[in-house]
Order: sequence, then structure tokens, then C-alpha cells
Amino acid sequence: MSGGDEDHQNHMSDFEALMWNLEKNPALSNTFANVTLMDRAPDRARFVEKMSVAVHKVPKLRQRPVQPLGKLSNPVWEFDPDFDLHHHLRWVNLGGEADERQLYDYVALLSGQPFDRERPLWDFTIVEGLANGRAAMLQRLHHTITDGEGGIRLSVAFLDLERAPDEPDRLTEAHRVGPKHSDDPPPDEPTTNGGVAEVVGNLADSLRQRGAQLVDALGSAGSFVLHPDDAAAVARSTGRQAQVLRRCSPLWTERSLQRWFGTTSLELAHTKELAHHLGGTVNDLFVTGAAAAAGAYHAEMGAEVAELRMSMPVSIRNTTESSDPMAGGNAFAPTQLLVPTGAMEPPERFELVHQCLDQTRSDPSIGIIDGMAAVINLLPTAALLATGERVTAGVDFVCSNVRAAPFDLYMGGALLEANYPVGPLAGTAFNLTTMSYRGTLWLGLHVDTEAVQRPELLLELLEAAYAELGAAR
Repeated sequence: MSGGDEDHQNHMSDFEALMWNLEKNPALSNTFANVTLMDRAPDRARFVEKMSVAVHKVPKLRQRPVQPLGKLSNPVWEFDPDFDLHHHLRWVNLGGEADERQLYDYVALLSGQPFDRERPLWDFTIVEGLANGRAAMLQRLHHTITDGEGGIRLSVAFLDLERAPDEPDRLTEAHRVGPKHSDDPPPDEPTTNGGVAEVVGNLADSLRQRGAQLVDALGSAGSFVLHPDDAAAVARSTGRQAQVLRRCSPLWTERSLQRWFGTTSLELAHTKELAHHLGGTVNDLFVTGAAAAAGAYHAEMGAEVAELRMSMPVSIRNTTESSDPMAGGNAFAPTQLLVPTGAMEPPERFELVHQCLDQTRSDPSIGIIDGMAAVINLLPTAALLATGERVTAGVDFVCSNVRAAPFDLYMGGALLEANYPVGPLAGTAFNLTTMSYRGTLWLGLHVDTEAVQRPELLLELLEAAYAELGAAR
């Protein structure tokens, strides 16, 4: 699932292709976003110039997915011959005195909009007209381009370390990416739409690729014969991850396309100190608070529940690193686990969550997720979507965490004050994602309001849960 070789940069991995195919059901969308709050509106000319350079540093930002061989091959990335940067950069004004709630309502509305599948799968919207002269930017990326951590790395291409850098990047006139007046692709940008010979060549490559996957699978199976205990462990863990079960929540049973977004934050140094004192990691503490709040929400609604099923992406980027940090690509495996949500003391819940997460991170099935996706992708579309719906039907909520820069960053002369992630719901009741930036954990709560009908209450309970953890020291 990495972006570590040339073939992957041209083709979606099996898991990326699965995400792409599942999005034919809008409720299973894997678009993720980030809300950046700024001390002022960025200079438009400087920002456009910076993005003109960025889209040449990051090829995926000018590419669109095409699938010329149907299910015989995963989608390939093709340079959009009609690429227009201005289609992907937008400006809106909320009137001059818009508050945080008005901004977040707009974010919730925009985050659910589908991408045009015939164009590159991203857009950035600058939101001006916030109170006190401040501004924001909503950055949306489809998960087939990259994952959350990869998105942070891609952002290096359009961010600055100073408010007014001495020598800003410039793009030569020959490489500007504005509206096209010709059907010819830009220089040095190959497309996949060739003649018959090229299609036949692609077909042969695809069949060789599928054959190589089969050989790899057989090789893995052979190693299991030599190590039957390992084979049994993989079989058990694969069964746990692939099992189709009902949601644990008696409340969060319905799903819709209606969204709500809210935020909170935690001081990073204090959170690290507290997690260490409790015997675990920042991620353990983050998930513990989410589990406590989810349980408290059920209790408030008169429907106590002992445990809920959570999905969590586990990063494998350190073992599948791309040689090109601008190549994009995904390096994570989706997992699911049961977390304790019944009434208990915070240290007890923390220890139980720590044990669950530790077991999940070492789960041997993580390494074969791509192979499972390859099999599912071969199903007819109706069966593929039904499989995706059944799998997500067993998940109550999602938690994820992303690390960003510990220092100040700027964009078009504006200071980035806060970064709140907007994680994809993909058929669950809510997604709580945290991003560390400038010594703070910024938490974004993305909610399906048909499932969680009182999202403001859930946010209040999250803040109370983290406060209770802090007092447990």
C-alpha cells in the first residue's frame, strides 16, 4: 500500500482501488479534509503562485484516475490534459463577522460534496469574512491520493517557514497551469490514452501484475506451512478484522449524508506527560477519551453500553516508505477493535484501551489487507458495494491521529494558527481525528447527525472525558 515504486505511482494499490470503487455509494466516501485557521486572509496572488509551483512538485495534484481495463487492472493515474488550477482553488466570504459555528457549518456542508471523478481529486477553499479579520482554509483530498500523514508531507509544497520568505518559488510561464487552449497535454506529462498497441501492452502488464500477486500469495502460504502457529494466528486475526457483525450501539443505528463538525484541543506536552504517567502513549489517551465520551453519551440517552466497535487506521509508513516524499500514496491498514465504554475509573479504562491498541498494532493480518482488497475488487459492483456496506455496518465510530509540524507555518503571508482534521465517516456514526501542530493536539469531530442526533452533547462529553483523565493523575 505504499508509494514506494514507479508502478505504484502510476497505479492505485488494491486497497486504494477498493476505496475508489466503494465510493460509488456516497455514504462510503473516503474524502478527508483539514480546516486551517489563519490570523488573516492569505495574499491571493502569492498563494496562487505557490500552488502553481506545488502542483508541479506533486504530480498527483494534476492527475486523475482512469480505468481503461475494467476489473483486469486497478485504476491508473493520468495527467489531466485540461487541468486548470483555478478549478481547484476557491474563495468564499462569510460576511465579515462570521463566528466559529458558522465556519464549521460551512465546513460540514462542503466536506460532504463529491469530487468530479473526471478531474484531479482535490480542492482548497479559502474562507474569508471571519470575525476579527481572520480566515480559514478547507483542504480536501481524496484518500486515493494519499493518507493523512502523506497529506501533511504534500503540504510542504505550498507552505512557508516565514511570513515573508526572501525568495518565494516562481514558475516559468511555460509551465503555468491555467485554462488550456489546446487538446495537447502539457510537456513531459504522459497520458495513458494511447493506441491499440498501448492498450494491449497495458493488458499484458496487468496480467503479469496479477500473476505476480498470485505468486506472492503462494509464497506466503508456503511460509505458513513451515510455521503453522503463525498461519493459525494470521487466520484468527484475519477473521477478526473481516468479520461482519452488527453495530454494538443501540442508538447509532441509522446512517445518512447529513454532517456536523465541531472541534476541541489539548495541550500536547501535558497530554504526553499524563499518558506516560498512566503507562501508555498519547494515542492511548486520545482513544480512551473518545471511548469514555461515547459511553457517556449512551448513558445520557438512557442506553448504556459496555463496549463499542471502533475502526482505527494503523500507519505502516515507516516500513513502506516512498523514495519520493511528493509521490503521495497510502501507507496504512484499517483495523477494528472493541473498546470499553461502560462506567469505570479513567485509569482502568486507559489500561484496557492500551492493551486493545497494543494488540491491534501487532495484529498479523495488517500485512495482508491489500491482498484481501484485491479479491474484493474482482466482485461485481453490486456485490462489492454490498460487501463494503456489510463490513462498515459493524463499526460504530472511527479514531485516527496525525502528526504535523511542531513550529509555526505560513501560507501566502498568513500564520496557520490551528489545524483541525475532518476525517472520513465511511459509513460510521462519527470520526474523531487529532492532529498535533505547534504544541497542541487539535481534535476534529465529524458526525453523521442521523446517527448521533445530539452532536453538541458528544463534543461536551469529549471535553469532560479528557478533563477527567487529566484529574486522574
